[in-house]
Amino acid sequence: MNKPLILKLAILLVITVFICIVLAQIGGLVSERQARQREAAQSVEQSLAGPQALAGPLIARSCKETWTTLTDDGKKEVVQSRNFWLVAAPSKLNISGGISPEVRHRGLFKVNTYASQLDVQARWDRLDMPAPKAEHAGGRLACGELAIVVTLSDPRGIRTADLKLNGRAMALQPGTPHTAFRGVHALLPEVKPEEALTVSLKLALVGSQRLGIVPAAGDTRVSLQSSWKHPSFNGQFLPIERQVGVSGFTAQWAVSSLASTAVADLEAGKPLPELPRGGLVSYQGDDSTPVHANAGRLDVLAVELIDPVNPYVMSDRAIKYGLMFIALTFITVGLTELLTGRRVHPVQYLLVGLALSLFFLLLLSLSEHLPFVVSYLIAAGAAAVVLTQYAAAMLSGWLRGLSFGGGIVLLYGALYVLLSREQTALVIGAVMLFGVLAAVMTLTRKLDWYRLGGGERVGSAE
Repeated sequence: MNKPLILKLAILLVITVFICIVLAQIGGLVSERQARQREAAQSVEQSLAGPQALAGPLIARSCKETWTTLTDDGKKEVVQSRNFWLVAAPSKLNISGGISPEVRHRGLFKVNTYASQLDVQARWDRLDMPAPKAEHAGGRLACGELAIVVTLSDPRGIRTADLKLNGRAMALQPGTPHTAFRGVHALLPEVKPEEALTVSLKLALVGSQRLGIVPAAGDTRVSLQSSWKHPSFNGQFLPIERQVGVSGFTAQWAVSSLASTAVADLEAGKPLPELPRGGLVSYQGDDSTPVHANAGRLDVLAVELIDPVNPYVMSDRAIKYGLMFIALTFITVGLTELLTGRRVHPVQYLLVGLALSLFFLLLLSLSEHLPFVVSYLIAAGAAAVVLTQYAAAMLSGWLRGLSFGGGIVLLYGALYVLLSREQTALVIGAVMLFGVLAAVMTLTRKLDWYRLGGGERVGSAE
C-alpha cells in the first residue's frame, strides 16, 4: 500500500473516533433524560403514593418486657426493656380486585400510577394467639390489647377502608402496634379462643407502578385484573394462571404457608418488601450470582405496570448499535469507491457519519412527544432522504444514490427489528453481520489488493 492510502485510512480512523465521541455524547443525553424521568416518578410518589405492598389483615398485640441487670462492677442495677409483638395470621386469606391504571405527567415525563379496589377476606378457624414469653430472668411482661392490623408500604394511598368483623363494622385507626410497620388497625373486642373469626376489608388504594401482596396466611389466594396490557409479574411467587391480551390481564396466585415464611417473618418484625423497578433480583459479580433486593424482608407476590416501549430505553439500545450501523455504512461507501473508481473525500465520510449519528438525537427528541414507532419512521425517513440525495452527488449518479439510500433503509429496518425483538436480537444481529461479511467477500473476491492506491482503476475481473 502506498502512503496516500495509508493516510486516508488514518483519517477515516480519526473520523470514526470522532463519531464515537458524538454517539457517546448522545448516549449521555439519554442517560440524563432517564435520570430526569426517575426524578419525575419520585415527584409523583411523594405527592401521591409510592409502590404499595400490603400485608394483612392480621391479629396482633404489642408487648414489652422489662428486666433488671447489674452493671459490670456489680454495684448498680440497670433497667432494660425490649418491645415485640405477637401475630396470629389467618388460616385463609382471599384477595380479589381490579387495578385501574392512571398515567400522570411531570412535564414531558409520564409516570404510571393506579387506583385499586381490593376485596380482602380473612378467616381464622380459631384464635391461636401465641402467649408472650419472657426471654430474661425476672422479666416482667406487659401487653396491649388485641388488634386487627393491616400494614401498607405507604398509607397515604388509602382512599377508603371499610373493615368488618363477623359482619359487624369496626372503626379503623391509623398506625399499628409495631413501630416498624405503617398502616391501620382496629381494636379487637373480646372473643372466645375457639370462636371462628371472619374479617372482610373493602380497600380503595392508590399507588405508583407496582403492587405487592404478602402471603401472610396459612393459605393465600389472590386474583387481580386490570386493563393494562403490559404487566410484569415478579416477587417470590409467580401467578399459577394468567391471561394477557389486548383488553388487559387477569392473574391468580395460590401460596401455602409451607412455601413461605411470611408469617414467622412478620412476627420477627422483618420489614415490608421494597418493590424496585424491573423485579426483585439483580446480578452482581463475574459469576452472575443472584442478589435479592428483598433479602431480609417479607416474601411478596407482585405485579408491575410497565411500558414495553420506553423511549429512553429504546434510544439507549439503538445507540449501542450505532457504531456497527455507521461502520456498515462506511464499508458500503468504501466498496462503492473501490468498485466504481469514484473517489470519496474524507470530509464526505465525516458528513455521512454525522448524518447517521444525528438520527439517534432526532429519534430521542421526537420520541418524547410522539409514539416511538412514529418517531422512528420520521427520523429514519429524514435521514434516508438526506443521505440518498447526498450519495447521488457523492457517487455521481441518481441510480447509485438510490441504491445507497435503499441500503440505508434496509439498515434502519434491521435496526428496528433488533430493537423490537429483544429476545432474538443476538441471533438476528449475528446473521445480519455474517450476511454483510459474506457480501463484502463476494464483491471483493477478485480484487487485487496489492494494486490498491496505485493510481489505476481497480475493479473486479469478469
